[in-house]
Amino acid sequence: MLIKQAPDIRSSEITPERVYRNRRQFIQTTSGVVAGAIAGGTVLGRYDGAARAQEPIPNLVKSPLSTDDEQNSYEDITSYNNFYEFGTDKEDPARYAHEMSIDPWSVRVEGEMHKPAADVAIEDLLRPHTLEERIYRLRCVEAWSMVVPWVGFPLGDLIKRFEPTSNAKYVKFETLYRPEEMRGQRGRSLQWPYVEGLRMDEAMHPLAILAVGMYGKTLMNQQGPPLRLVVPWKYGFKSIKSIVKIEFVQEQPRNSWNVSIPSEYGFYSNVNPDVSHPRWSQASERRIGSFFRMRTEPFNGYADQVASLYDGMDLAENY
Repeated sequence: MLIKQAPDIRSSEITPERVYRNRRQFIQTTSGVVAGAIAGGTVLGRYDGAARAQEPIPNLVKSPLSTDDEQNSYEDITSYNNFYEFGTDKEDPARYAHEMSIDPWSVRVEGEMHKPAADVAIEDLLRPHTLEERIYRLRCVEAWSMVVPWVGFPLGDLIKRFEPTSNAKYVKFETLYRPEEMRGQRGRSLQWPYVEGLRMDEAMHPLAILAVGMYGKTLMNQQGPPLRLVVPWKYGFKSIKSIVKIEFVQEQPRNSWNVSIPSEYGFYSNVNPDVSHPRWSQASERRIGSFFRMRTEPFNGYADQVASLYDGMDLAENY
């Protein structure tokens, strides 16, 4: 897949998200049941000016879908982030994401489905799902990668709950739009709110998850809480953060980077080492924290699981 970058955005600016601030706390109060039950059974919320440790998530199920690659350190993962809603520099989310409040939080679910459209409180959205720890590789367009122990649940499980109709060919996601708290949205680096999408069969694949934590704890603000997408065979910018809307649609959605630079950013964003970025090769990558480079695997190393989704497609043309 061909991934390029806007001429007015430095390569170092693509991909951020870090800082430990107060987050909506998602805890399992009973085995296999997600509930935000901190301090008397309700979910805590807003940043009060003090950095706090993230809340541990107990009773996690270890997923057999995890890679056996060595994990990046907590410091690696939380100090190199990409969240344009807070700025284009890697450090901006760490500096400014505490300004976003996530309590209360709801997700609008609508579109081509048998269930009626609804604004679902995040607690109700999560409650039926068992949380798993999944160690996934994450690949970014600047030829670096990291291995992250995400905490989440299969996106497909949530989709089935809302019973999409046969007209639903794609799943469209939308990020929070709140420029008074998300200073990056006051600028024009992208068209806001941020939008992403998956084909329905991609969204239903068991590797695609909605993440609520990492390293056994709830997400930091700069990581896109309380709910973010993780699709490990695609480039990291496909992993939309702080989701407020999920819509089942017939037509392929225009994802934000495609709207911004349609000749350079496509819809699929699959990792394809055979197609070079115009400024560097995608054939190799450097893992964050490591000096040495390694060969980039097709579909980020998940080809055995997902390549069949794209049988017959030209993955250089469908980038």
